[in-house]
Amino acid sequence: MESTSFSFSGVGKTTLIQKASEVLQSSGVPVDGFYTEEVGQGGRRTGFDVVTLSGVRGPLSRVRSEPLPGKCECWVGQYVVDDFFQVVGTSHHEKLEECVINEIRKMELFSQPFIQAVRQTLSSPATIVLGTIPAPKGKSLVLVEEIRGRSDVKVFSVSAPCLQAPHPHLLLRPPCAPVLQHH
Repeated sequence: MESTSFSFSGVGKTTLIQKASEVLQSSGVPVDGFYTEEVGQGGRRTGFDVVTLSGVRGPLSRVRSEPLPGKCECWVGQYVVDDFFQVVGTSHHEKLEECVINEIRKMELFSQPFIQAVRQTLSSPATIVLGTIPAPKGKSLVLVEEIRGRSDVKVFSVSAPCLQAPHPHLLLRPPCAPVLQHH
C-alpha cells in the first residue's frame, strides 16, 4: 500500500474527497469507503454523519447536553459518538484499488473494529488509500501517529487555494494517493 497525505482545516477536505472519489469511479477504478458530513438544524451544527460511497448514511455523533442514565457513552466535546462502524461496515472487495477514509480522528477512534479495518486496509499492498488525518497538536492519537510514521505514507499540507485548483484529481496520480491532514 502506498499513500500520500495533506493538511488543512475547514477548507473543503470532504468536498475534495467526494470529487476525487467521483473522478476515480467515473474512470472505472473500484473505490470503496466513506466520508463524514456535518449535520445541522436551524443554521447550527448538531452532529456528523458517516456516508459511504455507495450512499448509505448513519450517525457518527450528535450534540447532547448530558449523558443518558445508565449508559456508557464516548464523548468528544459536546458530541456523543455513535457506533458508526455498523454503517461503514467491513466491506472488502478483492479487486479494490482505492479506499477512501475521511476522516481518521478522535471520534472515529472510539471504534476498535474501525481501527482494525484501517490497519488491515493500510497493510493491503494492492490498495491505495485516500484519507484525512488531523495535524499534530495537543495529545497525539496513536493510530494517526502510526499512519503518519509509515514509510509508505506521504503527508501534504493543503490550503484553500490549493483546493481551488482547476484539476484537484491530478493529486491522485498513481502510485500515490493522498491521506489528507488537517489542522
